[in-house]
Amino acid sequence: MKARVYVTYRTGILDPQGKAVARSLGALGFNEVHDVRIGKYIEIEIDATDRASAERRLDDMCRRLLANPVIEDYRFDVLDVSNVPQTVGPHTQPGP
Repeated sequence: MKARVYVTYRTGILDPQGKAVARSLGALGFNEVHDVRIGKYIEIEIDATDRASAERRLDDMCRRLLANPVIEDYRFDVLDVSNVPQTVGPHTQPGP
């Protein structure tokens, strides 16, 4: 199975790279852009017997390594043999 993992800063967490991109887009004349959030996109191929076990393992991977649950949220799509995505998430932790 294949998976797509998306990791983004939690709402309220400063995203300096996103702010820099937003300013640069404005400087290039894209004045309609008001906010930009930068995140990570990760593709994973996983051996799993079924979708549920793949989702459990991916959730564990995200919590333990791929995302920092203090400042980041994550979600993932699992693609089965027919390549039909099923989105799981978003996963958020309670605020501070």
